[in-house]
Amino acid sequence: MTDLGIKNFDPFADTNESVGNAQETLIHIRIQQRNGRKTLTTVQGLDQKYDFKKIAKAAKKEFACNGTVVEHPEYGEVIQLQGDQRENIRGFLIKVGLASQSQIKLHGF
Repeated sequence: MTDLGIKNFDPFADTNESVGNAQETLIHIRIQQRNGRKTLTTVQGLDQKYDFKKIAKAAKKEFACNGTVVEHPEYGEVIQLQGDQRENIRGFLIKVGLASQSQIKLHGF
């Protein structure tokens, strides 16, 4: 077969890399229904270099709620806060400088 000068070109090469990098840095804030009207807010995807217990302590004090850091088998360490704190924790992470607006993804009803 002759070489026609056509290089192997992947049109999605640069987008795949950026999606992969963005996927690693994305912070997911979810709400989970407990029993009755009770809910839990979970924060997953923060960089491992941060101390999650200190973040949880500061968030608990700021929002006047209870919370903890749990080890999830699939997601690693996850911060759990009582109640619907999605907007509060989003603003808190942006204000403190742990994440930007584009890095945060809110989930839930």
